[in-house]
Amino acid sequence: MRTLVIHNPKSGFGSDAIFQFERALAHPGDECVMRVLAGDFDATDACADAEEFDMVVVSGGDGTVSSLLYALRGREVPACVFPSGTANLLCANIGNAPEPSALARACRIGKTAAIDLGELSWRDETGATRTRGFGLMSGTGFDAQLMQAALPNKAVMGQAAYFAAALANPRPSVERFTITVDGTTVEREGITCLVANNATIQGDIQIVPDCRMDDGMLNVIVVETEDAAQLLKPLAFGLVDRTGKAIGRPHIESFAGSSITVSSSSPVPLEIDGEVIPGEVTSFSARAVSAAVRVVVDAMSPYGSADDGSSRFGESDVIAYPLA
Repeated sequence: MRTLVIHNPKSGFGSDAIFQFERALAHPGDECVMRVLAGDFDATDACADAEEFDMVVVSGGDGTVSSLLYALRGREVPACVFPSGTANLLCANIGNAPEPSALARACRIGKTAAIDLGELSWRDETGATRTRGFGLMSGTGFDAQLMQAALPNKAVMGQAAYFAAALANPRPSVERFTITVDGTTVEREGITCLVANNATIQGDIQIVPDCRMDDGMLNVIVVETEDAAQLLKPLAFGLVDRTGKAIGRPHIESFAGSSITVSSSSPVPLEIDGEVIPGEVTSFSARAVSAAVRVVVDAMSPYGSADDGSSRFGESDVIAYPLA
């Protein structure tokens, strides 16, 4: 088996675990290429020769992983998402066992599932149109402000940096959002407006129910509150009802569709999978890229239950090359 591992060494606390994964994955006769990304990497260039390998392992935080998956969209090579970042929500949403040896075994079994990605477009401060792919959530308002404020402390504090940033800004500004979903327009007021390909956060809490990465849809999520402290209420509800189907989510409204535009009453920061884009925007558009990429899944994944015959490497390969 020929494997390409594309790794961002500056992603987070767990970046060294990729080497444990590599040792578990490679067996006699295999070839495993480790490609370490520079700080100014280009995802398309990093994946340019992906078809020369049986599998591509994308290792990093959510921003790194999503950009690499977007570069692999529509291509035949399967991808394994390895959690090397701070939050690793995309890996958590796929639902595989996260241990390096377990992910290595899943790669050798080779079962995959097709997942959607999102595509976001906006105009930058020069008026040029920019387009980026995303795997989880992107949006404007308070969430982007949190990401921006947390950045200086993220390397030291990890996920706690986000909570510290929220406490430092208890009264975020309220914006008026004009939202068009598949041709239907609504207006809402709130502190943030997100577009989500999947909406499960830490603790397996779903911000809104039934938001999946294989339905060809995106979810628009509006947080309709003017006080950061009120966000504790939906989080508390999430601890009791993780799916959001029983008691719902106070202060949160959502809409689902495949084509979305959002505009705000004033310029606001924009974040894409946790990465804050330079400058501010007043509008953006998003679309679902259905079945964009095939990712490795195991028996624990909610996307791995269907037997679609997608396994690249049969059981004989797993027996011939047993994991230590």
